[in-house]
Amino acid sequence: MTFKERVQELLNQGLETHPHLFLIDFTVGADQKINVVLDGDQGVTLQDCMDISRAIEHQLDREEFDFALEVASAGATAPLKLARQYAKNIGRTLSVQTADQKVEAELVEADESTILLRWQAREPKPIGKGKHTVEKEWNVPISEIIEAKVIIKF
Repeated sequence: MTFKERVQELLNQGLETHPHLFLIDFTVGADQKINVVLDGDQGVTLQDCMDISRAIEHQLDREEFDFALEVASAGATAPLKLARQYAKNIGRTLSVQTADQKVEAELVEADESTILLRWQAREPKPIGKGKHTVEKEWNVPISEIIEAKVIIKF
């Protein structure tokens, strides 16, 4: 078993004991620097990061492997990558870009394959002069999303 496979196994065991957490990114560099990025259904706490770090670090022998370990949360401004991340952000405003368009809208629904965005836009009236406000919806397949980020509003 390679070093990376051993770390992956320990990481999976740690995540099994924390079912509210899920893996966003995992890398082991040539210098045996381990990077783990997590997200959670209710966010990620410092204690969550410590627990996963300990699940990995306490099972590896530093005499056998000289490694560095970093466990972190995905962060508020990190792009969304997994369907599970969309589900936890329902009700928030997202910036979503596909090959055809880019929209800033409220995430209304999300499942394993699509998301539903809703926003208001000002458009010319069908008859007469001026503009009126219309409600727009966009069903977007997650597979077509190039980038999606949560918009933080203060």
